[in-house]
Amino acid sequence: MLAERVRIVEVGPRDGLQNIKETVPTATKIELINRLAQTGLRTIEATSFVSPRWVPQLSDANAVMESMKSSVDKEDITFPALVPNLKGLEAAAALDVKEIGIFLSATDGFSRKNINCSVEESLERSRVVVEQARSQGISVRGYLSCVIDCPYDGRTSPSTVLAMAKKMLEMGCFEISLGDTTGTATPKDIRHLLDVLLAEIPASKLAGHFHDSFGQAIANVKEAFSMGIRAFDSSVGGLGGCPYSPGAKGNVATEDVVCLFENMGIGTGVDLAKLAKVGTWITQQLHVPNGSQIGMGLT
Repeated sequence: MLAERVRIVEVGPRDGLQNIKETVPTATKIELINRLAQTGLRTIEATSFVSPRWVPQLSDANAVMESMKSSVDKEDITFPALVPNLKGLEAAAALDVKEIGIFLSATDGFSRKNINCSVEESLERSRVVVEQARSQGISVRGYLSCVIDCPYDGRTSPSTVLAMAKKMLEMGCFEISLGDTTGTATPKDIRHLLDVLLAEIPASKLAGHFHDSFGQAIANVKEAFSMGIRAFDSSVGGLGGCPYSPGAKGNVATEDVVCLFENMGIGTGVDLAKLAKVGTWITQQLHVPNGSQIGMGLT
């Protein structure tokens, strides 16, 4: 038995698909989630209850979540959904969603581009959502964008990230996912950031969410792990990218993260061979390159 384990949060069905320009059929999204559920992944972010005007690709959130609700063979798997406001929370709660994600930015520039309000305004909105969610027994995870760099405001101070992360935890988030939204972080940047955060926040309350714009994502995962982080977001086939971060490539590939930890003797609970097949399948369905080096090598 492996002595240590990490938790992989698969974000492909939401974060991986939201920036695909051509509409992905709802049936394909549901099949992607079903295939991922057969690999051993236990947290699969399914969709977002966001306005179709902002993210048309996710306009079928109700249908996707309804399908997950009826899957009795997936009772040990969590299917979180992102919600931007109380309307989104209401929709998620109606479908018996057990965990939601809220998203904030460490910088005003990205916050205004992404959710059309300042950081302070977004904090106030989120507090209401978190309070309502928790009163209904729904767990809340926080996503914090631009923790290293912002496409509009430049470099982000670790002290700014610390202040935001503490506020999100105080409002009731059980974990904060630290997003390198632009994919410009290096292991040195990650160490510098975590040196500041871990002085005041337990590692168990933090997760890594790294994009691969400059090929550093897997190195950043390893660096964060060395500092005590044990939860990581990733996307099958390296799908993803942010519509409000020009030029940013996809998320770190789940296949590559699983392979990294397998080679380190760290458990993930994921069947890498099965996962690689899912990555090959979905990238073929979407007619996009497979962003996983490991996945391409295994299939």
